[in-house]
Amino acid sequence: MRLIAHLLPLLLVAVLPALAKDDTTKDDKKTTSATDGILTLDGTLTSSISEATVPTGHYLSYTSTITLDNGHTVTSTGTGAESTVTSSSSSNGTTTSGNATMVSTSSESLTLLVGGGHTGAANGSTNATATASTSASSTPVVNTQPCNGYTEFCSRKYSNITMVAAHNSPFVKAGNAAANQAFPVTDQLDDGVRMLQFQVHLINSTLYLCHTTCDLLNVGTLEDYLTTVTKWIKTHPYDVVTILMGNYDYVAPGNFTTPIQNSGLMDYVFTPPKIPMALDDWPTVSNMILSGKRAVIFMDYQANQTAYPWLMDEFSQLWETPFSPTDSDFPCTEQRPPNLSQQDAEDRMYMANHNLNIDVSIASISLLLPNTAALNQTNAVSGYGSLGLMAQNCTAMWNRPPNFLLVDYYNDGNFNGSVFEVAAEMNNVTYSAKCCGTASAASNLMPGVSTMGALLVMAGVQFLVSSAF
Repeated sequence: MRLIAHLLPLLLVAVLPALAKDDTTKDDKKTTSATDGILTLDGTLTSSISEATVPTGHYLSYTSTITLDNGHTVTSTGTGAESTVTSSSSSNGTTTSGNATMVSTSSESLTLLVGGGHTGAANGSTNATATASTSASSTPVVNTQPCNGYTEFCSRKYSNITMVAAHNSPFVKAGNAAANQAFPVTDQLDDGVRMLQFQVHLINSTLYLCHTTCDLLNVGTLEDYLTTVTKWIKTHPYDVVTILMGNYDYVAPGNFTTPIQNSGLMDYVFTPPKIPMALDDWPTVSNMILSGKRAVIFMDYQANQTAYPWLMDEFSQLWETPFSPTDSDFPCTEQRPPNLSQQDAEDRMYMANHNLNIDVSIASISLLLPNTAALNQTNAVSGYGSLGLMAQNCTAMWNRPPNFLLVDYYNDGNFNGSVFEVAAEMNNVTYSAKCCGTASAASNLMPGVSTMGALLVMAGVQFLVSSAF
């Protein structure tokens, strides 16, 4: 049976044209039926997301703030994980707090990083071009060193920036329907992606990066991926990178410490001064850069910040719009965590899920796969279903732009780099970089026209593997 499981993808690829021709459309559903002589596929592609595809892990809830001392350990917890107290922690750089100018002597290329507040507003939000603090008797301080690509970001709080996030960042594999990106993580970071999101699965005591199941798409170990990310962070000292890990199997957080330490990432991990971090609790980007703690790590489920303060619980500090949407309307309503109050939603960061999917149900298997055929509009700057329109709607609804724009195939859109243009508009800065990726990596992009055939291939593989074991 294992041999058949390995040979089946090759057999199915040979009959892709026949499979694609058997598609029929009726109303908002597509009924598929195809036979390759070995396996018959029958199923329905629906336009609405199945309840079974939305994660339902345990959500933490805090009523006050847990204090961390300078050693980043919990010193006061009130009544435990459900309570909190204000606190602070020291930073490891040559900085001062508040609105003061931050001067670094650690690098000749870094002249000044301006810390503090901001002025102006964009689209009714607080994301606006920042200015240096000045005095009447001195020359205005001008920062010339970009932070996360823009000098304006240096004086802004981490929670006051809109960042492009790569949905399922590691899942890059040509011709695989479960892939979500065209270019590897180094190219993603070079192009301006600043949040890396992905699923992690525990197999035989090792954490692997897999999409839904490791029989469908397995791109290697978490440790190897984080090693690559750490090398990039090490050579880009003026950038802050956010990592959002999906704990797919709901395993204990202690399983994540070894790969993070072995990758070298631990040297750069940011530990928050409070648990949880409210919107205004975050330091400025320049503060994080000067402290050297430039990797922010979130985990969606099973985080235990009293044991691992740096492995931050996502949903007590950040909320999301509807998960893996199949609706081109892309509503800006809060979905996870459920039942969040208006006040709590306004007091924390939020991520807009803008990766359009097809909900595939074949042979009793439910899969969410990227709708690659619609990428030019989904990742566009304007128009119905576009990233730009969604960001504008969210900004109007919440009086501030999303902190993270989660997208598939970030390089695609109505032009190369359109997702970064949207983020720049939200940040009130000018996007002038070139995008995207390298020529050698360009072949990884799966054309939208092959989506249906690839869906059937992957569904067939998953069905046989599940049946074989």
